[in-house]
Amino acid sequence: MHPVDLSMVDLNLLKLFEALVRERSVTQAGLRLGLSQPAASRALGRLRRMLGDQLVVRGKLGLDLTPRGEALAGPVSKLLDDARGIVSPAVFDPAAATGRITIAAHDHLSIVVLAGLVARLERQAPALSLHIAQPAGDNVRLIEQGTADLALGIFDALPGSLHRRGLYTDSMVCVVRAGHPAAQGAFGLDRYVALRHVAVTISGVGESAVDVALSAQGLTRHVALRVPHFLAAAMLVADSDMVLTLPSRFARLMAKRLPLALLDLPLQVAPLSPAMIWHERFHGDPAHAWVRQQLVDVAVSLGVEA
Repeated sequence: MHPVDLSMVDLNLLKLFEALVRERSVTQAGLRLGLSQPAASRALGRLRRMLGDQLVVRGKLGLDLTPRGEALAGPVSKLLDDARGIVSPAVFDPAAATGRITIAAHDHLSIVVLAGLVARLERQAPALSLHIAQPAGDNVRLIEQGTADLALGIFDALPGSLHRRGLYTDSMVCVVRAGHPAAQGAFGLDRYVALRHVAVTISGVGESAVDVALSAQGLTRHVALRVPHFLAAAMLVADSDMVLTLPSRFARLMAKRLPLALLDLPLQVAPLSPAMIWHERFHGDPAHAWVRQQLVDVAVSLGVEA
């Protein structure tokens, strides 16, 4: 191995490489680091000269790593994590913070929780950007892969490398269009089961809590429509005679914006406990810890027990 002059090594260029491995896009990697697209492209040229390899090339779905890029991805990530641990400031100054935080969340949690986070960032960390990642199942894989910094959702058993913090407890309610016959008079289980239902399918794995509770009583419901998003489901119900069962906090927000009537769910279903999860590598990071605390404070401000 030839001796290397460390004065010629620019750690900022290694940060760009780490971002390229995550984003597979020069533009998106630049955004993660607060760089314009031209500045990120120029930095990529310097990175290639420093490491003597193309590192990334254009592929069908974005940038692909070269063999040397693949070999360097792990060591560079560890090197930067070690460097952050050495130089991380003890105190995080949100007013001076730049860059981007990526959170994976399905639409109902984005609407319930993240609006409050956006307002807090505008006031306290105006140069810190928030990116909502495209959800993928329960989002655990996105956290493991480093695609997202935080994920919000309902989580079962988690890998040992992930941390969890509960946000609040919620219950399920029903919504129908305003003026629906079901909103008049008693709304019992027989009437609930007799309606045509809209169901929101997130992971596509296993039965929903509603169907499990119905099955325990020897009952089933007719799911006339399945959609992947809560907001789309609420809008479709507002213009039909179907019924939708969904978390009460989101349902109340939708009833303020859409012609919907809220009904008590005539069925015992276990409470929901939305939480946030993050990877061990970010657990001690002051900036990450600050954002996590903001989410906890948002949950408290919603008038629920965090």
